[in-house]
Amino acid sequence: MIDISILPHFQALMNSTTVCLMLIAFYFIKQDKEKNKKKHMWFMLSALFTSMLFLISYTIHHKYAGLTKFSEDGLVRYFYLTLLLVHTVVSFVLLPMVLLILYRAFKGDFKRHGKLAKWTLPTWLFVSASGVIIYTMLYHLYPPSG
Repeated sequence: MIDISILPHFQALMNSTTVCLMLIAFYFIKQDKEKNKKKHMWFMLSALFTSMLFLISYTIHHKYAGLTKFSEDGLVRYFYLTLLLVHTVVSFVLLPMVLLILYRAFKGDFKRHGKLAKWTLPTWLFVSASGVIIYTMLYHLYPPSG
């Protein structure tokens, strides 16, 4: 049996890794599209893989552990809950964007892929990075009591 208490830490690692992989992929595609297309592809597929590992881990953790309540009150609670709400809503918007951009890339429709990437990359970066901020607030800055 796996100790599910480690899963939030694993999820933060996957989100952090996803951010790094996407930024490297972005760097390569901006340097020379033709020369670096394969590097870009592999880094983005790796980011997709780490995001999938996050989602699987997140689902397992919340199935068995339930929700973790934020322990603080006051302004920091409103900030946390607002960030969590925006993060959650944007993550639902992100999924079809990622599927569509992946479809366009595999079909070789790079012009439309690039147009959607201008929206998908910052959205995906926000979701992954805000996930790390939420994790840090919930488990390190204001850990649950008890």
